Amino acid sequence: MNMQPRLVIAGTHSGVGKTTVTLALLSALTRRGRRVQAFKVGPDFIDPGHHTMVTGRPSRSLDGWMLGEQLNRSIFTRAAADADLSIIEGMMGLFDGSSPVNEIGSTAELAKQLQAPVLLVVDASAMARSIAAMVSGYAKFDPALRVGGVLFNRVAGEGHYRLLKEAVQAETDLTVMGYLRPDPTVEISDRHLGLTTAMEQNATALYDRLGTSAMDTIDVDAVECLARSAEEMTTIPAAPSPGKRKEGTVRVGVAHDPAFCFYYPDNLELLEGEGADLVKFSPMNDQALPNVDMLYFGGGYPEVYAAQLSGNVAMRRAVRSFADRGGVVYAECGGMMYLTQAIWDFDGRSHEMVGLFSGHAVMQKGSMTLGYRTMKCVRPCILGAEGLTVRGHEFHYSTLKPTGTLEFACELQDAQGQSKGADGLSRRNAFALYTHLHFASQPQIATNLLATARRFTSRSSIEAAIL
Repeated sequence: MNMQPRLVIAGTHSGVGKTTVTLALLSALTRRGRRVQAFKVGPDFIDPGHHTMVTGRPSRSLDGWMLGEQLNRSIFTRAAADADLSIIEGMMGLFDGSSPVNEIGSTAELAKQLQAPVLLVVDASAMARSIAAMVSGYAKFDPALRVGGVLFNRVAGEGHYRLLKEAVQAETDLTVMGYLRPDPTVEISDRHLGLTTAMEQNATALYDRLGTSAMDTIDVDAVECLARSAEEMTTIPAAPSPGKRKEGTVRVGVAHDPAFCFYYPDNLELLEGEGADLVKFSPMNDQALPNVDMLYFGGGYPEVYAAQLSGNVAMRRAVRSFADRGGVVYAECGGMMYLTQAIWDFDGRSHEMVGLFSGHAVMQKGSMTLGYRTMKCVRPCILGAEGLTVRGHEFHYSTLKPTGTLEFACELQDAQGQSKGADGLSRRNAFALYTHLHFASQPQIATNLLATARRFTSRSSIEAAIL
């Protein structure tokens, strides 16, 4: 049986301050000497980056649609095994997911899968007694969900808090855990894909201030008590995870800098489990590639750093040369943009890129592509054979404008099974796509990528010996 203490931080809707509350609690609990494992519900890279900076432990993504109950529970169990407690930050509103008529992909679904109590965060900035009606409605909407506590955000002061607390306690049996005041000094700046990443700012002072605020106005003891009240969770078979390394280590260069920082830890660990030795490098700052057998470009903000990426001509040429020799290159979203001929930024300026694929990535204000995706290979590629399927999500403001022939290896469907066109640019051993894939939904991808890289390395060694 699994008695790992755990708590889901949920909101009534997007923008109520779930991330602020989560970071405040993570900071306060870490100060108490707790080993805290953080998680994020839904497809997100930015919030987990901030979680990781606070706790010093990789934050994991859990998702009802992309992964399903068994994978979510096994990923949770493995990551939280040595933690004192786990904090799971929800997404959007508590009941918002991939459909308006069911709970799939929602925070509520995930809380039930983990049999975890919920702490509901409410933006109380313009509320009085009405807050009791709102909280009562959320607590009673799904009888199978246990909403155990409520926390108010953006509260004017102690007097406002007492009014809110009295209203909720008069109408519900929920525990009121405290509040946070509005504080512009602890706000993380926002932009077109969400919050500024943890890598881009020295946010230690911000996290510390949030932790101090939590300890001043939140009953952290009550929060811990609610987490420890989680039901026993029956242990289930573990998700695919790093095991005994396979023979033949493959050195994988992982692009890692402010332009490329969106990676699921499970993707990287599945590669390691298949024998990968991960080597970080910076396309922005390094002048040469490390000695590697494969390149992995994650998503990020290449459009923000386009001038610096373009100006690093030596790196662009090195990446192109590696791919032209048959080296294995896997690139998602921002990584795909980097491999095109040019990125056009929001101001209409063109920045030359690697030029591996005949197209331009054009940023478009107000034109966002967002949604879950099932990707199916319609012809063999370095991901696998025809028919292989994997789940992921799209989230971007750019559009690919072809300037020549582009070959796609895959087809996309959304969460409702509707066609969303083609994806997966394929050229020799290079593969680039807009969709962020979660390898845990199809672990064979990690196996296939490294198998292709081993063949490339073996062939290169033979050619070198002949020469």
